[in-house]
Amino acid sequence: MNDILPIILSIVAALAVIGGLIPVLLKTRKNITQYPGTRDANDPATPQGGGTLLEDAPVVPAERNAPAGVGLEDLEDLEVTDVPDDVAGLETIQVETPLPVAGRLARLRERLVRSNNILGKSLLALLSSDKIDEHVWDEVEETLLLADLGTEPTMQLVDALRERVKVLGTRTPEQVKALLREELIKLVDPTMDRALRTDRHADKPAVVLVVGVNGVGKTTTVGKLARVLVAEDKDVLLGAADTFRAAAAEQLATWGQRVGVPTVKSDVDGADPASVAYEAVKAGIEQEVDVVMIDTAGRLQNKTGLMDELGKVKRVIEKLAEVDEVLLVLDATTGQNGLNQARVFSEVVNITGIVLTKLDGTAKGGIVVAIQKSLGVPVKLIGLGEGADDLAPFEVEGFVDALLN
Repeated sequence: MNDILPIILSIVAALAVIGGLIPVLLKTRKNITQYPGTRDANDPATPQGGGTLLEDAPVVPAERNAPAGVGLEDLEDLEVTDVPDDVAGLETIQVETPLPVAGRLARLRERLVRSNNILGKSLLALLSSDKIDEHVWDEVEETLLLADLGTEPTMQLVDALRERVKVLGTRTPEQVKALLREELIKLVDPTMDRALRTDRHADKPAVVLVVGVNGVGKTTTVGKLARVLVAEDKDVLLGAADTFRAAAAEQLATWGQRVGVPTVKSDVDGADPASVAYEAVKAGIEQEVDVVMIDTAGRLQNKTGLMDELGKVKRVIEKLAEVDEVLLVLDATTGQNGLNQARVFSEVVNITGIVLTKLDGTAKGGIVVAIQKSLGVPVKLIGLGEGADDLAPFEVEGFVDALLN
């Protein structure tokens, strides 16, 4: 009997271990991403391991009127990540709200006026000269080109100014400023539709895809825009599809915690970005949110791989919902290099709007015109700094006035 007892105890222990592993194995199986319908040729033959995680919105007291978080009990194939150290104490976190649009626009105009803006000042000085000869017009042309206006828009503006000055005859500073303002407004084109398409459809959320190279401020732009949408009483969900940049998902999740919205991200380093984007949109549909915003990777040095990957992300999303807005984020200080980036991205995805960041300091305002003329795509948002309120809708007349003051 004493010889049999250890054997029985070993069998019981083994059964207990196996019984404990079964739920874990089943849960892991549920976390594997499944694609509907026919797979794309460049989709992995076997789904990659690892689950998609939901970084939930913070729990805040009701009197703070924070937006409701996603109900985790309804998301069987998502898990809640541990609370990161940098956002500990979320049960009492203060959810941020941005300044009203008018306040943000005024703030941006003030910062642009104070920035190192030479375009308007140089043009006004040249056109107010006692004698405007060919030498002056050459300087006007050079000033516009140095401001990254681009060759075609520069020629268009110079020709218009020549005609107006010739007809005007006298040129007081007030007259010069008025005609320059009129021509610049025409060039920036107030007729372009700059509205963001973030209205929910009848049965699905609006989907916003944010693209651009590393370092231009994509993730920060997603967080700031989410902050604005929340202030407009929209339910927002973020998707961290930039799975290659270190800490990108955590940075986005932290922004989500700040503004009171959940973030879908992968628990595997280097996971398939399309899988994360798919799960984010799926969660947005199930939870009936208004807007799903997807942050993407931006490794332009690996141009072919990045563009293939970006195209795949968009195709996978469209198996669930239409992509309403593709925002290209550009660093305004890069000038014509930003224009080249814009062309590369427009070859792969249908860019619907431009977000120009860092439009202060050494930035040259002419890039706004160059990008719009080259792509036929409007600048919809501008940012002038790292502050949470340094993002606002692009307003043509306000922008031109800031350049000329």
